[in-house]
Amino acid sequence: MSAEIRAYELVALKEIAETLNSTNDMEEMLKDVLAKLLQVTGFTTGWIFMIDHHNEDLSVTTHHLPEGLRANNQALMCGSACWCVERFKQNKLEQAVNIIECSRITYAVNNELGDTEGVSHHATVPLHAGSDRFGLLNVAESGKVKFSEEELALLQAVAYQIGTAIKRIRLYQVQEKHALHYAKLGDVIQKINAIQDINNLPLQAVRYIGDTFNWQHVSLFMYEQEQLSLRAHYTDKCVKKEWLSMEIDQGGTVSTAFRENRIVTLSDCHQVPSSSLTSIGIPPFSSAVAIPLRIRSKPIGVLFISSQLGRQFDDYLEDFLYSLGDHFTLSVENLRVYEQRRELARMEERNRMARDLHDSVIQKIFSLSFLAKGAETVLAGKEPIVERSLQEIRQLSQETLKEMRTLIWQLRPAGLEHGLLTALKQYGKNMGLTVFEQVEGVRELPRAIEEAFWRIGQEAMNNVKKHAETNVVYVRLIKTEQAASIEIKDQGIGFSPEKRKGKLTMGMLTMRERAETLGGELSIKSAKGRPTVVKATIPVATDMEMWNEE
Repeated sequence: MSAEIRAYELVALKEIAETLNSTNDMEEMLKDVLAKLLQVTGFTTGWIFMIDHHNEDLSVTTHHLPEGLRANNQALMCGSACWCVERFKQNKLEQAVNIIECSRITYAVNNELGDTEGVSHHATVPLHAGSDRFGLLNVAESGKVKFSEEELALLQAVAYQIGTAIKRIRLYQVQEKHALHYAKLGDVIQKINAIQDINNLPLQAVRYIGDTFNWQHVSLFMYEQEQLSLRAHYTDKCVKKEWLSMEIDQGGTVSTAFRENRIVTLSDCHQVPSSSLTSIGIPPFSSAVAIPLRIRSKPIGVLFISSQLGRQFDDYLEDFLYSLGDHFTLSVENLRVYEQRRELARMEERNRMARDLHDSVIQKIFSLSFLAKGAETVLAGKEPIVERSLQEIRQLSQETLKEMRTLIWQLRPAGLEHGLLTALKQYGKNMGLTVFEQVEGVRELPRAIEEAFWRIGQEAMNNVKKHAETNVVYVRLIKTEQAASIEIKDQGIGFSPEKRKGKLTMGMLTMRERAETLGGELSIKSAKGRPTVVKATIPVATDMEMWNEE
């Protein structure tokens, strides 16, 4: 090749490189480089096919197309594949080649779509960078039927430059998209951390996540009683608070993510959910991602996100998805700590009020009753009217004393200072129940846990009295270094779990929320004609003991 041609090539490549580096906008870059290529080479027309290997989409950028190829808004250029496109998709087009007969140009001529301006042949060269393949560069010139080896070599060099620029812009766009994802994640975390009520956390969290990322469906599942329970569901901008359960192995993608403790992504599956997911309201989806929710690497639930459109989650990094799940569980843990501190503060205030009432008001009322009794004895038979007044004063003071003791019981359950089981046994006795108690372990429980067990035990005994048709209850308290559990068992008529599957009464919800507020869990097992067993287990944390001492 002559020195003149070599110099011309270098100038062309330099000008094209400058054009390629002038923008990070893909569409603008392709238009500018195509115009610059035609300008420095003298070719009269050109077009670039960008080919999406995932969905076979074909997009085109053109410059100075003849009338025949521009017809019907360039429909011919975006239509069915031609020889060069097919060869590219089959990985059989590796370098610049002459296209002797172009099916698109031939079609325009045969169907008289307009003047082709003497364009009958074109050259084509694949666009790629390393192993990444992007599409085809095509150029043509009026009356030109063959491109020289030097021209094809120049086109090959330009194609390498364009391929490298496409890869650079795509990497830039990916990084920009990831940065946007993490910025939105920061917004979501800030909103979730602002939630003050742990019982409202599931509902508000799925709303914030769905709205911020514009996701179609977001569902929150938590693991409890060896099942996955749907707590909240966001779909098409609306949220619903649920408490519907399914077996651990019947949730399809959700179950896989939980069991294997890993993210599961479905890209383009057009899948109808499993019957268990359908029964609790999960709609059909084409793409989905299931994110395990983990505390200290142990899964406690799943955040399930789905869409009726395909490939909606392909651009999200796994690290980002794990971060979303981990930040959510961290918010849950922080809110539980906040709830524990608030509950401890409430308990301390109730105990202070109970002490004050007992030490001041109760003693004064008792003294009043004692003085009235003494005066009544002194005046016996001497002043009937005064004696009757003193009797009324003594009676009213005794009634007031009884009411105050009841109020103190409500503020600070009598008997807890003598032990939880003692208090529960007395409570059951007051209702006509015979309570058999058993305790394992000798450690002292934090006040928050003892209070929670007391309230759970009360509710369980109330249910025995109302529904079990028995007056015998067995209470078992187990205390270890890591956790404490209380089990309330009756010998009553039981109930069918199938009839109540996925449904909880207010009493059951209250017991469960008390356990979960302290990071624990509650299970209720029964069957028709079988005993009912209510069991609450709460971890005993060192931090909690420290707060108990403060």
